[in-house]
Amino acid sequence: MKKVLVFLMIGVSQWSFAQKLISIKSETSFFSNAVLEDISAISNKGKSVVDLSNGDIAFSIPIKSFEFDKALMQEHFNEKYMESEKFPKATFTGQIESWENKRSNEKATTTGVIIIHGVSKELKVSGLVEFRDNKLFILAKFKVRLEDFGIKVPSIMFQKIAEVLEVTIHYEYQIDEK
Repeated sequence: MKKVLVFLMIGVSQWSFAQKLISIKSETSFFSNAVLEDISAISNKGKSVVDLSNGDIAFSIPIKSFEFDKALMQEHFNEKYMESEKFPKATFTGQIESWENKRSNEKATTTGVIIIHGVSKELKVSGLVEFRDNKLFILAKFKVRLEDFGIKVPSIMFQKIAEVLEVTIHYEYQIDEK
């Protein structure tokens, strides 16, 4: 009887910890530092799911949701470079690998596959996982080379658009402690 009770307690504790969290706030931004002009854009429309039990994580960001300071930049971004009608979103699916204590604040490494402009690439990103105020926060910065995703920048524009963009993510998830 004791063995059955111990087994049930372990099973229930693992079941209660197996929690999939959906983002409640998101911020995905990118920055291009080029010779003639800096370009930045931000989206608050991304969605993400993280499974606390195993570290699985996924992101999806609508390309058209990125907002720029200049309307013409946004139009060119969507029509000429990202072809957002044909490739409406960027996604990442992977796993938080070096996440020792799934309830502590720590640096973590995530590996997975990012898809931008219809091109899949393996990606390894270091970031920060924080728990506070009954919420989970995931923050990370990484670089994206446009050429790696088949995004062509005309040679005449090379002084205005950097070949490598810095992407920053900041996502927030509500933890349900029921």
